[in-house]
Amino acid sequence: MYREACSTFALLPMLASLETRYSMLTDVGRVRANNEDACGANPETGSYVVCDGMGGAAGGEIASRETAASFLAELKQRFSGEISAHDLEQAVSAANRTVYGMSTRDRRLRGMGTTLVALQTVPQRGSVWVTHVGDSRCYRIRAGSIERLTGDHSVVEEQIRNGEITEAEARRSHLRNVITRVVGSQREVAPECAEHPCRSGDLLLLCTDGLNRDLSDADILSIVERHRHNLDHAARVLVDAANLLGGGDNITVLLLEVVRCGDPAAEHNGTRGEDHDGSKLSGNADRVTRMSSILRTHGSGT
Repeated sequence: MYREACSTFALLPMLASLETRYSMLTDVGRVRANNEDACGANPETGSYVVCDGMGGAAGGEIASRETAASFLAELKQRFSGEISAHDLEQAVSAANRTVYGMSTRDRRLRGMGTTLVALQTVPQRGSVWVTHVGDSRCYRIRAGSIERLTGDHSVVEEQIRNGEITEAEARRSHLRNVITRVVGSQREVAPECAEHPCRSGDLLLLCTDGLNRDLSDADILSIVERHRHNLDHAARVLVDAANLLGGGDNITVLLLEVVRCGDPAAEHNGTRGEDHDGSKLSGNADRVTRMSSILRTHGSGT
């Protein structure tokens, strides 16, 4: 469930206040020999997770797979109608203990670890919890705009916050792959956790850095808005576009759409984004031409 390239779709009437659907896909990319990413979902508890493993030999694959499985299993055990921030922190801690324990028992797995980014729906409050460790990201697409809900735990992100470098310089930095928090590399880990209110039409994207290293936020927005009526197809186009523009790392995406949220104001205002024609694609002329080509090739996904 967690390792193979997968495309999963479901319409989930979780409770009267929140209805969602999701799709997920993981791909090895064009350069790496192995896929060290993992993705998983438990629609019954409203839990969704994406991981990007690292480590020698098969360590990265094991770390991401075991973390995704342990995280979801712990939340399932704790589920009693609602998951709290404490439950999420404990689920990350359980995954951390699992991976750290494996690495200390087997010298071939020493130093393995993984990022984690996860969504937990909270139907009672019409919201989602977002928790993360490392540089895998969560984006929210709402009313034709895209917003990043997580801040990378990385050296370059800290340099950006401190005003030492720009985002453009960060993308070129030799430190861009150095992350400061990892699940499984130490005895304890401190995840970040935040709650975000939902609106009908919101689309939440979990991804590993194999997606955002090659696609800008504007690229992601254009693709998702064009294909959001078919989440399986939107996930496929995102992965194909990242591969077209480099594919230098494993690529994993998980899309969760809030079909309906018990928020009368949001329903009245209408929050579904309009389709885009690719005019917001960013980058040089050759890059935009290639992106436009793949959007035309994939068509509307019907």
